[in-house]
Amino acid sequence: MEIVRRDSITRLSNSGVQSEQLLFPENSSSRRVTITRVTVQPGSINPPHRHPASEQIWVALEGSGILLLDDERREPITVGDVVRFADGDLHGFRNPGDVPFATCR
Repeated sequence: MEIVRRDSITRLSNSGVQSEQLLFPENSSSRRVTITRVTVQPGSINPPHRHPASEQIWVALEGSGILLLDDERREPITVGDVVRFADGDLHGFRNPGDVPFATCR
C-alpha cells in the first residue's frame, strides 16, 4: 500500500492549463501508472499532442469542452465522460465555456 501526500504533488501551470502530478514515478514506487489532474481555464487550450509509448484515459470531473483529435475531428466531452486514447493517438482540449474543465488522466 502507498499513500501519496498532498505536499509531494508537483503542480505545473502554462497558459490557462494547470497540471497536478498526483501519482508518477517521482512521488511513487509505481513505474507503470501515472495519474494527473488537469484543469483547463475558460477560453484556454491544451494543444493537441501524442504520447507515442503510452495509453491515456481521461475522466471528466468538472465542466465541459471540445476534444481536439486527428484529422481536425472535434468531439464534445462533459462531466462523467470517460475517454481512452491508445498509444500515439493525437489529442488535445479546448474549453470554450465559462467555467473550468477538470479531468484526471
